[in-house]
Amino acid sequence: MNNAIEINGITKKYKDFTLGGVQAVVPCGFATALIGANGAGKTTLIDILCGVTGKTGGKAVYFGDMTDIDDDKLRNRIGYCSSANFFPMDWTIKKIADSMELGFDNFDRQRFAELCKRFKLGDPTEKKQKKLMKLSDGNKMRTYLAAVLARDTELLVLDEPASSLDPLARDVLCDLFREYLSERDGERSVLFSTHNIADMEYATDYAIFMANGKVIEQGFVEDLKEKYILVHGDAENADKVRPFMISFSGGRTGFEEIALAENAEMLRAYDTAVETPTLQQLSVGILRKAEEDEK
Repeated sequence: MNNAIEINGITKKYKDFTLGGVQAVVPCGFATALIGANGAGKTTLIDILCGVTGKTGGKAVYFGDMTDIDDDKLRNRIGYCSSANFFPMDWTIKKIADSMELGFDNFDRQRFAELCKRFKLGDPTEKKQKKLMKLSDGNKMRTYLAAVLARDTELLVLDEPASSLDPLARDVLCDLFREYLSERDGERSVLFSTHNIADMEYATDYAIFMANGKVIEQGFVEDLKEKYILVHGDAENADKVRPFMISFSGGRTGFEEIALAENAEMLRAYDTAVETPTLQQLSVGILRKAEEDEK
């Protein structure tokens, strides 16, 4: 099995937004980041893949041969986590553990307690506990993540899991992704959405970039870093190199942007510095290009 999910032409039409003909893959054994600005269609796509909302057209194939997301056997293999109100707000951590244990035979209560401790949420067996509504947004997300990670699944699908976490908790989440993937020797996969990849780059192997309801680029991060380069130089050369850049931003003293690696030698001729971009820099350049193309 090469792909955990194959997305073939999935569409979803709303009155003021269309998710249009999405073609993408989530490779098996890796962590895939779904990257895009707010409103790009990331949550819509994730909700379709997890059966939270219906699609207008297209299909998704899971684990090589399964297509019915309403199949209980398929749902049991996938751990899904939304970014908002994943559980009733009047529930405690203990109530969450009780419900997960009833709902999923692959939920490990001891593992949940260990994850709660790791996320500094306290002991889920204590009698006095705060309800979710009393927790900060960050601690709510920690609770959701502990619950989904305590299940023995083959695929995690997480919508903006890092958005409300502090930097330390994001680092813990990256470590948990790596642990999750390594436990099954390439048989587990992760798909998570984000609009800010800076703190999650360590946990990202494959990237899918979305803008305006469409996939605009995808690939393994190392391959993308070979395809694109980061270019910066003095302002006096900006007009000469601008036509060769994917997108452009600059000021009175200099510029820095993304270009195709095939143009590296030509760009060096204009006294520019050429470097390997970070995933964050790559994301900004690719998404800015999509934004400019829409104008």
